[in-house]
Amino acid sequence: MTDPRAALIAAARAMRPAGLNRGTAGNLSVRDGDGFLITPTGLAYDALSADDIPHMRIDTPADKNAHDSADASWTGRRKPSSEWRFHRDLYAARPEVGAVLHAHSPFAVTLACLRRDIPPFHYMIARFGGATIRCADYAIFGSPALSTAAMAAMTERKGCLLANHGLLVAGRDLDEAFALAVELEELCEQYWRACQLGDPVLLDAAEMAEVIEKFKGYGQK
Repeated sequence: MTDPRAALIAAARAMRPAGLNRGTAGNLSVRDGDGFLITPTGLAYDALSADDIPHMRIDTPADKNAHDSADASWTGRRKPSSEWRFHRDLYAARPEVGAVLHAHSPFAVTLACLRRDIPPFHYMIARFGGATIRCADYAIFGSPALSTAAMAAMTERKGCLLANHGLLVAGRDLDEAFALAVELEELCEQYWRACQLGDPVLLDAAEMAEVIEKFKGYGQK
């Protein structure tokens, strides 16, 4: 069995070649027992070792102060990402979620800075669970308010944008979370490009409902 810390580091390092991240921006986690492993704050992914990956409890109190991870319920020699709250909240609320990825990819950030939902311009929007990809309300990074906004935008969805920030996806495992992040960034780029030529023609509610139903049996488990 693959060591979950090694798998998390490998996925984190793959984010930059995939066009999802630069530097230490973004974060990634994977469910592990009664908690989750998450990338540490402020460390380059290429420099990570297994000992750098903290383990957090899902029952970490929700009322910890913004940016304060020092007294959060975690173990390890490194502090967890400042964005640990929306990771923790997704795992606590949605047992089907096995991995969470947040990135500052360029086209997702572009649309997030416009605070736009992505409409049904392409049928692959349905892969994320609905007829749109929502943009969460703005809140400062690492704050309880951001997690609250993210959770609302992620209701019945596998992905969303975070206003003036980036993208967030949740998958059943690291492979799915990574694939969803790549797909969401690609959709953001396609929508941005289509908007340069005019107003994209949108699929209607019936057409999207048909695609959403078809996606229920799509792919391999």
